[in-house]
Amino acid sequence: MLRGLILLVTHGGMLVVGFVLGIYLLPILTEPEAPDEAALMASSQSALYSADFLRELKGSDFLHWGEGTVSINADKITHMGTLAPGPDYKLYLVPEFVEDEEQFLKLKDSSAQIGDVKTFNGFIVDVPNDVNVDDYTTVLVWCEAFGEFITAAKYR
Repeated sequence: MLRGLILLVTHGGMLVVGFVLGIYLLPILTEPEAPDEAALMASSQSALYSADFLRELKGSDFLHWGEGTVSINADKITHMGTLAPGPDYKLYLVPEFVEDEEQFLKLKDSSAQIGDVKTFNGFIVDVPNDVNVDDYTTVLVWCEAFGEFITAAKYR
């Protein structure tokens, strides 16, 4: 009886660890190739705005963070830096600066979802034609699957 309980607990624990590792590692294993430095530099040259993702934001932690420079122009948003890997990242433009989940959820309906972020060492995301970047002040990375704040930067 005791042996069966020990086996259940240890095997169950390993199942949980494996599941968590799978969620964390799958985006890394399936990540497409990030844009090269030349493409990132070319895309950021025509930036209307620039800002920095910082690791020290209130809503960031050791699993949810971003750092580097983000450049915003009328048709592209470019990030030169790194993001903590994770699933289902979305890029948003937000009408005011936020630095955690609670603040973002209050403004999510008035924010513009720009597109998917699939690379963690720099990205270029096209801005939809119906979005005016001048209507917003902040660019934000959000994990849609888990409702987790990753990072944000105020660009104006």
